[in-house]
Amino acid sequence: MRTKRYCYACDLKNDSKLIEDYKKHHKAENAWPEITQSIKDAGIVDMQIYLTGNRLFMIMEVDDTFSPERKAKMDAENPKVQEWENLMWDFQEAIPWARDGEKWIAMERIFKL
Repeated sequence: MRTKRYCYACDLKNDSKLIEDYKKHHKAENAWPEITQSIKDAGIVDMQIYLTGNRLFMIMEVDDTFSPERKAKMDAENPKVQEWENLMWDFQEAIPWARDGEKWIAMERIFKL
């Protein structure tokens, strides 16, 4: 299976308690099964999120069925995903150059070894 990589960035509110709570929500034992299933259903075969300060960095490995547009449509039609996204907005804030309502911003690869 051939995969493609997407990388995104998002900010958290710069509050240490909120950041710790956000990390707790993302522990494997706290993951909502409906959310992990929606991720897999969209063609995402691996997803990792890293944190430095209050900046998040997400790496997604996807299969040929994935497209950002398809994932956005699937998410908009899934009430549980919408519930999760609304909860996450309690912790997240838009990166300064994001458009209104935009959270995760696609990153441009500028180097590859």
